[in-house]
Amino acid sequence: MSRNFVSSLIFIFVLFVFGAHAEVRPAQIFSSNMVLQQGLENKVWGWAESGESVTVELNGKRVSVKAGESGKWQVKLPAMDYGGPYTMTISGENKVVFENVMIGEVWICSGQSNMGWTVDRSNNAEEEIANANYPNIRLFTVPRKVAQTPKDDLDGGEWMTCSPETIGSFSAVAYFFGRKLHRDLNVAIGLVNDSWGGTVAETWISSETIEKDEDFRDKWQELQGIDFDNYAEVKKNEIAKIFGGFPEKDKGEELGYIRSNYNDSQWATLTAPGPWEAKYPNIDGVGWYRQTIELSREQSEEEGLLYLSRIDDMDVCWVNGVEVGRTNSYSDYRRYVLPSSLLVEGVNTIVVRVLDTGGGGGLVGDGDEFYLKLKDEKIMLAKEWKFKITEVNTRSFKVQPNTYPTLLFNAMINPIVGYGMKGVIWYQGESNASRAKQYQRIFPDLIKDWRNHWGQGDFPFLYVQLANFQKPVNTPSESSWAELREAQTMTLKLPNTGMASAIDIGEAGDIHPRNKQDVGMRLALAGLKVAYKKDLVYSGPMYKSMKVKGDKVIVTFNQTGSGLEVRNKYGYVNGFSIAGTDGRYHWAKAYVDGDKVIVFSPNVTHPINVRYGWADNPDDLNLYNKEGLPANPFRSDQ
Repeated sequence: MSRNFVSSLIFIFVLFVFGAHAEVRPAQIFSSNMVLQQGLENKVWGWAESGESVTVELNGKRVSVKAGESGKWQVKLPAMDYGGPYTMTISGENKVVFENVMIGEVWICSGQSNMGWTVDRSNNAEEEIANANYPNIRLFTVPRKVAQTPKDDLDGGEWMTCSPETIGSFSAVAYFFGRKLHRDLNVAIGLVNDSWGGTVAETWISSETIEKDEDFRDKWQELQGIDFDNYAEVKKNEIAKIFGGFPEKDKGEELGYIRSNYNDSQWATLTAPGPWEAKYPNIDGVGWYRQTIELSREQSEEEGLLYLSRIDDMDVCWVNGVEVGRTNSYSDYRRYVLPSSLLVEGVNTIVVRVLDTGGGGGLVGDGDEFYLKLKDEKIMLAKEWKFKITEVNTRSFKVQPNTYPTLLFNAMINPIVGYGMKGVIWYQGESNASRAKQYQRIFPDLIKDWRNHWGQGDFPFLYVQLANFQKPVNTPSESSWAELREAQTMTLKLPNTGMASAIDIGEAGDIHPRNKQDVGMRLALAGLKVAYKKDLVYSGPMYKSMKVKGDKVIVTFNQTGSGLEVRNKYGYVNGFSIAGTDGRYHWAKAYVDGDKVIVFSPNVTHPINVRYGWADNPDDLNLYNKEGLPANPFRSDQ
């Protein structure tokens, strides 16, 4: 019998006789530097040996409990007033000590990339970071993860004090919101950044709500049956069947795809613009597009401008085998110059290689911005193109946040449910903008879902309305982003909700506007009103009613503060349009008359409906209240 074997037997015997106690372990959301919610019985929980006695002490308060059969334990600390710093001890067979604990105000900060957007990428970043000396603002970032079923704990994360060393990589909206509250309330503020870029609302909703929703029930049931751990291998095999082999490395240039005489007759066809996911779902990688146009001799002698709207994410473009441009940004509009020497009489070939790094991919922009311009002539390119996937990124086969509903609730919300907090701030909606009618239901459902899980009643839920984005329109038209903003406005019907407008601080070419200071400030105004009952103006003018008098529409607003204000020297209000019985909208002139706006157009003699700011990007809106908050976009028609 070997000495090692004997040693192993002795070790096992010692464990058996004396017991192998599981250490007391609090949930990951608890650490030094944390903030606990003032005025609330704060839950503290974790794990230990089954039946083990656990005692939690803080600020002279002492609570004990025995761990259950599963090892889970939970206590409730008595409600406390603002104060600290304190030391928390959690004792069982071992002792855990947390220092620098404050009693203050805690806010969960969630949503997609505009919530996750960091201070170091925002306006005046260098100055903001240098001045971020707020030791009583505390920061916690929830690690990003998806899960098939609800998780009990986070994979990591710890509370940090706000300083120039820690603030740069933290949520800018959350920080500017928290800084305003800290200054006005003079208390410790805890901010939990729980966000993931590009995510849809339904991934943040629990199974209890999603399984009852007719739009998501089937997808949720599918999630229950998949092999979550081997998902990538299953998807890879499915792709190999579609393409007759797995395309691992792009060789398009090597194979001559850029040549005018290349034979693409065996390629698939794909309507552009539009994401290639319409034909090939959940594929990231490299795709090639080919298109031909015939030009007369006179046309070929003109210099051309090739407009390809937006491409997701990066592209290289060739015309007749010659590279004419490349762009490495999904939000930039493509405009490539074609010298007359490049174009030929007869058939001309346009080839675009697209690299998609995640999410939707391909020629995805606006159809009316998709053409070849020759002098005063436009040759439209919104039609079928030849298309081929030449490389598939296997990372896209991982279960992503939007692959199924509930994934982020399971992994990033459920583990912190019950942590005492004042309320939630939310910046999301861009990824649901094409489904505004549905959002009218699922966004309120999300709020009610979280309130049910936390068990703190109708806690304050504040959110940011979508900013202006993309190229302004020349004529009044329908807008998916305007409809999503409308759905967000409708959600104000829920109790203890507040909305911060960003309609005047977006950027046409960037879905991530850098001005997060005003966003945080406006959220904080809503918070001071809704959560802390301060007497202040927290909203811009909100549509109340309209009436028609002759050829004019008279619009009345709520939330006018100390009065309406027009921000231009001429006194005319921009952004209004009106329609008559034919339903066609025309730009209108408008001016302020006391607490009302008078709207009219020479093109509409008998108006019946009015709209304001009704566009993805209504551009230069200039109606505010005198407190500097912008009027909310609206329509009187439904």
